[in-house]
Amino acid sequence: MLQLKKRKDGKQHKRFMSTICFYQDSRHELPLYWIRNILGIGYITQRNDGMTELRINGFLQVKEIMKQLLPFLRFKKDQAEALLEANKVLSQKSFSKLEKAELLQLVEYMMTIQKGNYASRAKKSRADLFKILDLTP
Repeated sequence: MLQLKKRKDGKQHKRFMSTICFYQDSRHELPLYWIRNILGIGYITQRNDGMTELRINGFLQVKEIMKQLLPFLRFKKDQAEALLEANKVLSQKSFSKLEKAELLQLVEYMMTIQKGNYASRAKKSRADLFKILDLTP
């Protein structure tokens, strides 16, 4: 996932958040612990809906894991490539130093990632993201 989150502190009052999520029915959660052990990062939580998830956050961590996993992916490869490229940009500069062209590209990466995700509720549209990032003409 690549999300744009509100924040109370900081000059921008918003931030990007990058996350890799692995989900599994809680009856079969042991592989998530194996993945976490192999990667040496992330946290596991049991959700109320009978699912367990492994989440890995952070631009540098997500970028490095995506580089390692990408050659082996058979599903969601477009999303993984978009997440990798977004994390390359986001790991190099703080939010306040991102240029308009970089923000526009990040919005496109977000749209690519969202398009391939299961959505239980409405996500931010391209127009919503442009407004939040002050990219509207």
